[in-house]
Amino acid sequence: MATTDGTIRVDHLSKSFGRVRAVDDLSFVVHPGRVTGFLGPNGAGKTTTLRMLLGLVRPTSGTATIDGVPYTRLPRPLRTVGAALEAASFHPGRTARDHLRVYAPQVGVPDRRADEVLELVGLSAAANRRVGGFSLGMRQRLALATTLLGDPSVLLLDEPANGLDPEGIRWLRVFLRALAAQGRTVLVSSHVLSEVEQTVDDVVIIARGRLVHASSLPDLARLARPRVRITAPDAAALAALVAAHGWVRSDEQPVGTPTDATGNPHRVELVDVDAADVGRAAFAAGIELHELSRHDPGLEGLFLGLVGGRDVDGGDRTEVR
Repeated sequence: MATTDGTIRVDHLSKSFGRVRAVDDLSFVVHPGRVTGFLGPNGAGKTTTLRMLLGLVRPTSGTATIDGVPYTRLPRPLRTVGAALEAASFHPGRTARDHLRVYAPQVGVPDRRADEVLELVGLSAAANRRVGGFSLGMRQRLALATTLLGDPSVLLLDEPANGLDPEGIRWLRVFLRALAAQGRTVLVSSHVLSEVEQTVDDVVIIARGRLVHASSLPDLARLARPRVRITAPDAAALAALVAAHGWVRSDEQPVGTPTDATGNPHRVELVDVDAADVGRAAFAAGIELHELSRHDPGLEGLFLGLVGGRDVDGGDRTEVR
């Protein structure tokens, strides 16, 4: 592995294509020794950002650096950064081994490195098979093998789980975490948080080209507010109970309003309250309940709230360092 720090720094990065602002004043840091999920819906600007990191697209403004310098100024860029962006291109008539041997001289490694990386990604048995007969998952593994040819300290992977079956996704999870444990910087883009939430240490979430959240995964999870759903036949009594205890409704209607966002006059959903406390208070007040249940948005629900332009509390975009 190249002996470099491997820190990725994006600083006020913007890119416009005509009137379209693909990336808008984006700033974040990716640290070595960790797997960072670069998340956002399709069209959020993830691939454009990665392409600017690799010098394939010129920024309109701002900077994107690796080890403090742009990719094009790295002394040995192919030995420092391994990247797999979008769909990898393979000659269908070449074997997996020959595909890697074509790239080995460009990276500056001997031919034997091809067999080493094929073993790393679990393709040794397919080394002499033509790539044209590979499944999408096998192609993803071969693309990852290509990024590892130079034993880089930084990996930039765009949707690496695409096409992998559940077993392949589990393998990828373990593999990426092992690479990070070696001190490498691993940046993985995805438009689905659930696909990477068991893999990543940190998250950078963007939407419409702008940062909406950056933190460790545990810090992101702490943003989720527990919710309690209550249904009662007496809407007025239920509204009075909510008002008396100062509980906060998730639909942000005035406390004491019996009608929720769905138009049901007998149901309310509260945040930051324990279901046991609600049940105890309802019993003491003599209020009949037909439903008392806890509902957590989960990380995927939280992610969808953030990329929808608001956080799960209905507030502004957040950034946690």
